[in-house]
Formats: sequence, C-alpha cells, structure tokens
Amino acid sequence: MKTIYIVAGGPIDQLPDLKAWPAPSLWVGVDRGISSMLSQGIKPNIVFGDFDSVEPSDLDIIKQEDFVVFQYPSEKDDTDLGLAFHWALSKEPETIIIFGNTGGRMDHTMGGIQLLLSHKVLSLFPRTEVRIVDQSNSMTARAAGSYTIRKQQRYKYISFLPMSPVVEGLTLSGFKYPLADKDIALGSTLCISNELISENGHFSFRTGILLVISSTDQDT
Repeated sequence: MKTIYIVAGGPIDQLPDLKAWPAPSLWVGVDRGISSMLSQGIKPNIVFGDFDSVEPSDLDIIKQEDFVVFQYPSEKDDTDLGLAFHWALSKEPETIIIFGNTGGRMDHTMGGIQLLLSHKVLSLFPRTEVRIVDQSNSMTARAAGSYTIRKQQRYKYISFLPMSPVVEGLTLSGFKYPLADKDIALGSTLCISNELISENGHFSFRTGILLVISSTDQDT
C-alpha cells in the first residue's frame, strides 16, 4: 500500500485543499474529520470514531455508503485519531499524512505530535514516512541519523526542535544558518526559522529525536 491520508476533526479552516493532493490508496475519516472531508467532496474509504461530533446528515451518509466502519465508545484508552493512526501504521504504507490535527484543541495537537514521536514511527522510517500537515505547516520526526531535505516552494522556513533531553552533534548544511556538530538541549529555540539556500539541504545528528517543521512565510 502506497499512501494513507487520515483526516482528523480539527478546524476545517486549517485544512489544505485535500483534492489538490495526489490521490492516496485510502482515505480515512476520523469523527468530525468525516464531515470535513465530505464538505470538500471527498468520501472516506474507512471511518473511525465514536461519531459524537459528526453532523447528523453525515451520519446518514455513513450508514448508507459502503464505508468500512470502526466505531468505538466515547470512553476508551486512546483517541479516535490514535486508533485510526495505529491501524494505518499496521498496514506499513509508504506514507501516512494526518490532516486536521492542528489549530484547535492543544491537547489533540500535542497528542498528534506524540504519535509522530512514537518509537514505532521512528523505527519504521524510511519504509514509512509519517507527517502532520495543515494550511501552513508540514511536520515530521526523526531519530539520530543523516538526512536530505529538498527545497519546496511552498515552505520557506524549516525548524528543528529537540524532542529529547538533548540532541547531540546537530550539523546543518545547505541552510542560511549552518551548524557544525552542535548539541541542542530540550527547550532551545536556536534552530527555529532556518531557510534552505540550496536545492537540497542536509542535516545529521548522533543522538536524540528531532521534530522537523517546514512552514510557509505566513505570520502567526
């Protein structure tokens, strides 16, 4: 399986134009994200959730259409997004992109980031690439290693945030602000809002976990 797109229930105004993205192998709708998808004219193949936030008219569509439905009680040991994500991860596709996870409740946003940081996600890369995407950002996580990042017209800024107590030996080349073998502690803002000056940049580090965020030049 090549790609799975998951649409969660965050604010619809933070969603990109989903139809502008290359067609995935599967569309997965998560609770209110199902309504967001349908509003853009996209029908999910699979739906997850307790469906307490889905528009009543969209619930009727779920009942009438030939969707694969995973329904759960409201009280459970994982979020609706977490359940959908772990299901998608078990399929080991080349790419999982999560839409609709940011811009609303901060706990859900941070929960999505925690999914990016899970050991299984980090260990599956590069076989499976996982990203969270909204109107202005694309984020992913990386364990220690050496990586290439390509310049994209949409994303002017690239930030590197330590997600472990320390990231050791961070080196950046092809960037406006290069680094050479720098240790970055958790809480540092040193590597926010860098820019690529080459078509391809490179970053590497010896230990730790980095959150890599590519952003547009839209101010927040």
